[in-house]
Amino acid sequence: MTEEKRLTCILCPNGCRLEIALSGGKIEAVKNNRCSKGKDYAQSELFDPRRLLTATVKVKGGIDPLVSVRSTLPVPKGILKEMVWRLRQVEVAAPMDSGTVVAPNIMGTGADIITTAAVKVKK
Repeated sequence: MTEEKRLTCILCPNGCRLEIALSGGKIEAVKNNRCSKGKDYAQSELFDPRRLLTATVKVKGGIDPLVSVRSTLPVPKGILKEMVWRLRQVEVAAPMDSGTVVAPNIMGTGADIITTAAVKVKK
């Protein structure tokens, strides 16, 4: 039995509206993709969806109480909520530069969580 799924590909500016035919848990066909990236996107999005994580963590002794952070790699979508919960427990000390690793290899994903801004010490 063939199942059909629809996705909008976001890998390039075309924004193709993909029509995917699945059979036995495998992709049989991808239609409406204007470039070769569409099939790869469909495979990833249907079977291993990943997202970049953005959040904030607490700062101790800084001029700002929070600093924005992001993952260095896309992480599995299914564990984003747990990652955010774990980041709520993290507190980093000022000063720090942008790009400071605050959570290396978060949850064994291979992605580090890094700061996206510098924070100076509160005087």
